[in-house]
Amino acid sequence: MPRLPLAAALMLLLGCNATGSAVGAASGADATSTAAGIHANPTADAASRAPGPAPAAATGDAAALPLVTVRKHSSCGCCNVWIEHLREAGFPVEAHDVEDMAAVKDAAGVPHALASCHTAEVAGYFIEGHVPAADIARLLRERPAAKGLAVPGMPLGSPGMEHPQGIVQPYQVMLVDGDGGSREFSRHPEE
Repeated sequence: MPRLPLAAALMLLLGCNATGSAVGAASGADATSTAAGIHANPTADAASRAPGPAPAAATGDAAALPLVTVRKHSSCGCCNVWIEHLREAGFPVEAHDVEDMAAVKDAAGVPHALASCHTAEVAGYFIEGHVPAADIARLLRERPAAKGLAVPGMPLGSPGMEHPQGIVQPYQVMLVDGDGGSREFSRHPEE
């Protein structure tokens, strides 16, 4: 009997459809990109919009952290855990279930090689995959001329992909430049 790689087994266990969302050609019919951010198919499941209660850190100074809009597949459990990670860090989050994630990623300008399971938008940047909240906060402080941040794939131990025994697979957060090139923004765990 063939064995699944650990990441594939975790995706099945968590109900994540990252493989289908990160590959394949997409038409722009279901998503468009605007200067204000990423807009998914308006017929997406309205019940998936889950802003939830404001975290304590966000209630003291509502202007401190901007809204993070997340597009994800409805069956992806790790995306919901990542959203909770952001909320715990004080980010207000709005989530939308979208069936054609490839179109969302294309509209946002996410390079195919850096794709993961969910795509978010914050303050004009895209956030692809399991990017730690601290890296998003740093991006917003430094405001580099870039399209966004990405954690390719689904590294074990990244936010939303935590292991019960605390195992962390080393991973990089990549800064995606305006031309689509990328370079290291941070490394986890920190050396």
